[in-house]
Amino acid sequence: MSNEKLWISALGLDIGSKRVGIAGCDGTGLIATGITTLVRSSFDRDVACLAELVRSRGVKILVAGLPYSMNGELGNQARQVQKYAGRIAEALELPLEYVDERLTSVEAEELIQSQGMSPSRNKGSIDRKAAALILQRWLDSRRQNIAPVPNRDSF
Repeated sequence: MSNEKLWISALGLDIGSKRVGIAGCDGTGLIATGITTLVRSSFDRDVACLAELVRSRGVKILVAGLPYSMNGELGNQARQVQKYAGRIAEALELPLEYVDERLTSVEAEELIQSQGMSPSRNKGSIDRKAAALILQRWLDSRRQNIAPVPNRDSF
């Protein structure tokens, strides 16, 4: 595989019941950075917000964190994420890939604390950092030629 255009413009999504952390990658596809946190309201509003980011950033793929349980199984929360992410991808007409997001929120909270900030007062920042960690895992796996977690719509 040549190094030419290995990267692709992607949005990383940390999907929660109240908020969606959103991250993007730099032009080289090396570094993921938190962009914003979407406070979920109506599905149509969520799609409109994401559609604007997709348009302005030239996004070609969505990467959603999939919350596996610590024993590697997909529970109710993971199925809810799959349902929402699938609907978003369909509405935006974009492909969707999943990344195991275990412990990304814990890691994001630790980063917030290391900056002297209170995790309980910075939920949106935690969501953005978690989305960046999710997208970074995906970018790293692409560079290492390791296949990301397959799309599991059949659960």
